[in-house]
Amino acid sequence: MHTDSNVRGPSRYMKLKSACLLGLILFFTCKIITLAQLSEFSAEGFRAIDEITTEKSPAPPTNIKTTDKKNDDGTSIAISWTKSADDGNGAKNVTGYNILRKSPEGDFETITKTLIKTDKTDYTDDTVERGKTYSYSVQAVTSTGATSNSEIRSVEATASWFHTGKKWLFLSVVLFSVVVIYSIYHARSGKDIFIRRIPGLEAVDEAIGRATEMGRSILYILGLGSISNVATIASMNILSQVARRTADYETALRVPCNDPIVMNVVREMVKTAYLEEGHPDAYNEQDIFFLTESQFAYAAGVDGIMIREKPAAVFLQGTFFAESLILAETGNSVGAIQIAGTDKEHQLPFFIAACDYTLIGEELYAASAYLSREPMLLGSLKGQDYGKLMIFAAIVVGIILELIGVNWVTIFFDKVSN
Repeated sequence: MHTDSNVRGPSRYMKLKSACLLGLILFFTCKIITLAQLSEFSAEGFRAIDEITTEKSPAPPTNIKTTDKKNDDGTSIAISWTKSADDGNGAKNVTGYNILRKSPEGDFETITKTLIKTDKTDYTDDTVERGKTYSYSVQAVTSTGATSNSEIRSVEATASWFHTGKKWLFLSVVLFSVVVIYSIYHARSGKDIFIRRIPGLEAVDEAIGRATEMGRSILYILGLGSISNVATIASMNILSQVARRTADYETALRVPCNDPIVMNVVREMVKTAYLEEGHPDAYNEQDIFFLTESQFAYAAGVDGIMIREKPAAVFLQGTFFAESLILAETGNSVGAIQIAGTDKEHQLPFFIAACDYTLIGEELYAASAYLSREPMLLGSLKGQDYGKLMIFAAIVVGIILELIGVNWVTIFFDKVSN
């Protein structure tokens, strides 16, 4: 019994071991077969996807050209291309194009907000920075959203030294400059130059003389402009000439200022004028003072000065706004002779209605030359008049020629303006 039991035990163990080994072999065999089948299926699937993708992707655009745009400040690049071969053909019909751009600091990105229509084969990028190199690619897009990109082209954005389309304007400026230089030379030679009569400026001596005879002060109002305002600078030039005359006549000159910087400049100008006229002791710094920067507070302060001091002459020269009529009416009410001037066309009607004389537009800028009679300024003023006369004559001639069917003057002005 004992011997039989020892023989049967090892036999069962061997069978169990063999069964387990066989099971493992079968398991790994099935696994290998499954992986092989999956691999074959995946390869076929990817090939199928590639075929589908290739079939749906359109042909890319060709002949890509990127050029820096001429006659600009270096902020434009022009891109052109030849249409995709699938533009307008069957299932691969291209419905538009995108422009892809790569800047030196980044990656490619689409810069067109909407698709460029298929009837266009050019695009201008106006968002570049001067001195940088950009890369571009044109992307064809189909109705199904499939895309294909063209080859890449790079270009640097540079500025042009000269705008060749402005040559007529350049010639016009040269001609005008020659006229001005000739007029200045003519004035410096000592020859008399005729300047048209400007009543408002001829009345300056009358106004100062009236104030002197009445023993009253002169009030000079510069307006509300800052030191960088052109009208304020023109007004200070007039003030310099007025100060020379008041220094000779020993008449009080009062200048309330709206800007502290303007006040300091005016003090120096008036002081210099008195010094050059030989009356430095007549200059009183306290007569040129800062009032306020507030618009209507300034108007109220100046009105108070007019009512209290009753100046014989009031000069309103410079930049004025809504306070113009308030100042002019108050000056008129105290019986002062008033000479006004401004480049603000909206205020001119008020000055014309309430003042004795008004400088209109550019007469304000011509005043310093008119009053000083300095050859350089007179020559420049005369040259500008000649230039305006030439433009007016060209307009008249152009109208006549247009009426008879000749348009070369119109073409010239178009080229100059463009």
